[in-house]
Amino acid sequence: MAEFVRSKIRSIVTDPATAGLLSPRTFPFATKRPCLGTGYYETYNLPHVSLVDLRATPIERITPRGIRTSDGEHDLDVIVLATGFDALTGSQLAVDIVGKGGVTLRERWAEGPRNHLGLVSAGFPNLFTVLGPLSPSVLTNITVSLEQQVEWITDCIDHLLRNGLTEIDATPSAEADWGTRVAEIAARTLYPAVDSWYTGANVPGKPRVFLAYAGGLDRYREECDAAARDGYAGFVLSSSTGGRSLPDPNRTLRRERIPGCE
Repeated sequence: MAEFVRSKIRSIVTDPATAGLLSPRTFPFATKRPCLGTGYYETYNLPHVSLVDLRATPIERITPRGIRTSDGEHDLDVIVLATGFDALTGSQLAVDIVGKGGVTLRERWAEGPRNHLGLVSAGFPNLFTVLGPLSPSVLTNITVSLEQQVEWITDCIDHLLRNGLTEIDATPSAEADWGTRVAEIAARTLYPAVDSWYTGANVPGKPRVFLAYAGGLDRYREECDAAARDGYAGFVLSSSTGGRSLPDPNRTLRRERIPGCE
């Protein structure tokens, strides 16, 4: 499969040396996403485009004229700093989220994300995570995954309202079991063996954990539906209102499907 991808790159990029640099050889196929974008490889055939291999000639410094690498200076008008991203956990840990006992989510996830079904982290009641860590998210069609999780959360909130409940939290034991299951499924694949954003390896100091559920959306949906059918097994539901009035238990939450996303 990897050689098939490389053959396609060679069929598009006319310069053999450039095609070779663009052909992945340091990781198994699909453990990093292959570039399949329209016109990406064709760009390297333009006369004013050249490719610099920074593994062979590292950047030494930025200069007034451009960038100096170990093989000389490259004159540039614009430098785009594509520095990567902190996948799946970064957007949540960038917010100062505080749970029970004053514990922050950042502290709770110091050694990697922890939650049940990729939905709720123990000690952070009513904090639902959508397309976050330990869910199928980036390994599936995200629109379909998003719809599945939002519908599950909507049904859960409806259940709480109808039963006079105000709080749902994950149990630590269910959270631990789910983390183990996600890791075990990932271990059957080549994903964890590769330095990638799937494992957080692109962010210095980030715990090395495979961040997504690799068992498929169909199995994940079954897991979520089974938990709901079993009275939200793995979760603790309560009605500690703290002086607040309960919502109307007869209120019905409305769900609307987006056209084309059924």
